[in-house]
Amino acid sequence: MNVQSLLEGVGPWALLVIAGFVFIESGLLFPFLPGDSLLVTAGLIHHQLGLTLPIIIAVAFVAAAAGDQVGYLLGTWFGPRLFKDDARILKTSRLRETEAFFAKFGGRALVLGRFVPIIRTYVPLAAGSARYPYRRFLPWNLAGAFLWVVLVTVVGSLLGGVPFIVNNIDVLLTVVVVVSVLPIVIDQVRKRVRARRAADAEADG
Repeated sequence: MNVQSLLEGVGPWALLVIAGFVFIESGLLFPFLPGDSLLVTAGLIHHQLGLTLPIIIAVAFVAAAAGDQVGYLLGTWFGPRLFKDDARILKTSRLRETEAFFAKFGGRALVLGRFVPIIRTYVPLAAGSARYPYRRFLPWNLAGAFLWVVLVTVVGSLLGGVPFIVNNIDVLLTVVVVVSVLPIVIDQVRKRVRARRAADAEADG
């Protein structure tokens, strides 16, 4: 999809297109829309579109936050019904693991997940399915949506003229997230190794 041609082609409807794409990608389980590229391009050509950065950011933020609310509600209403003890993929045990994961890393998962394509679509659904408390979900959801929209749109405005940035924005954001969570992963691996060694030592003793 040529995002720039799309935005320029819709003329005065550009803001509505931005809001619609961001909302659908965030909350309606359709992860294949170009959310990152759309915001980068909108930031790059906002003058041609007759829009200001604050307006783009405000509308995209509302759409992203609202989309996550829908995803969370879908997870709350339908998520647990999809999990069964004898299922191949959606096992009940996986739901319990998800619940434990959000209990420990809920806030960070909601914020960092927003920056990863495809993952951002399913994190709110997983939070709702795991019954992650809404009072915790809401502030982290708003923070993640705000940071994502502001960062990506401003990057587009400042660096959108660099082809490498525009063509690889999804990959670049994913790398940033991986680097951010790497210390957490390493810490968890170390704890599991220590726990296993302690269990082995107790068994030998």
